[in-house]
Amino acid sequence: MNYSILKRALTLLLALLLIGCFPTVLFAEQEIETEAKSVILIEAESGKVLYEENADEPLPPASVTKIMTLLLVMEAIKEGKISLEDQVSTSERAASMGGSQVYLEVGEQMTVDEMIKCVVVASANDAAAALAEHVAGSLEAFVAQMNKRAQELQMTATNFENTNGLDDTTTNHVTSARDIATMSRELLKYDKILEYTGIWMDTVRNGAFGLTNTNRLIRFYKGANGLKTGYTSGAGFCISATAKRDGMQLIAVVMASPTSNERNATAVKLLDYGFANYEFFKSKECTELSLPVKAGKKEQVSLQYGSTGALLQKGQGKNVKEELTLPEELVAPVQKGQVVGKITWRLDGKEIGCSEIVATQDVPRLSFLDLFVKLLNSYALF
Repeated sequence: MNYSILKRALTLLLALLLIGCFPTVLFAEQEIETEAKSVILIEAESGKVLYEENADEPLPPASVTKIMTLLLVMEAIKEGKISLEDQVSTSERAASMGGSQVYLEVGEQMTVDEMIKCVVVASANDAAAALAEHVAGSLEAFVAQMNKRAQELQMTATNFENTNGLDDTTTNHVTSARDIATMSRELLKYDKILEYTGIWMDTVRNGAFGLTNTNRLIRFYKGANGLKTGYTSGAGFCISATAKRDGMQLIAVVMASPTSNERNATAVKLLDYGFANYEFFKSKECTELSLPVKAGKKEQVSLQYGSTGALLQKGQGKNVKEELTLPEELVAPVQKGQVVGKITWRLDGKEIGCSEIVATQDVPRLSFLDLFVKLLNSYALF
């Protein structure tokens, strides 16, 4: 008897029985085939890592560097240091950047808005440098701000030496896939950036100069809304690719891929994996609750609570239950913002999120005079 054949047959039979007796495990570990050196996939709101391979190795990021450049620009706008309408003058240094560019001439002016568009869509190194000088006064000062912000975001594998990712003269301009995901997530907090990253084709210089997005996924992948590509011979092909479906925003980072097609294919595999296996539960805010108030100048007080979110396995969102914890009434005085209860969202009995329920208005306590007038009015009814 051939025991080897018998052993394999029994193993196969046992496997078939197990498949028939137990449900398929949806989240069994899956390996995503790629030729890239480093990849990571995260969900943007929670920051949870959904997939990673060699995500902490410091590698040259090429133009994906510009995510940090754009983040600092958006933060400067938010803080009122610059505005989208500002005119940015091109210095000799900015005009000399080389690589991908919009061929800014020395002294040429564009608005911050136009410069951002050039950086995002055309990956313009000259525009990135001009913006950096406008924000910080010099490229050196801006790069120092980039590294300071990286430290604040705990991007431990990152060191920036310039604003655009050109690495022909750098010695240690590196970051990791995880750090890129971190700064990408931070940049996505600015909704305005998606107005630029979602552009496929546009123009500047009053229509005289055309721009085409270096991120081909924007046109060809469902839900794609950003973010930034990069390439140098030293870095290979890199991308931070973002996409949103059914309220879930994903960030897929690919570094050191051998070709642009392979880079894009890997990004698609990562995003497909995320959308196929996960969903993001987002509760609604509520402003329609109220409670009676005892001894108050108002008989009712309006209440509200905020939303919460949780990353779930695909299909679990429909099983989420709400649990409201509120008293039957409140006793005056009630102060605006006062916590009066709690709403909890549970999945299979386990809490996945909660929100405090607060009063939206002040309800003072009735004074002795108020009580006396109220008593008189009640007698007047008879």
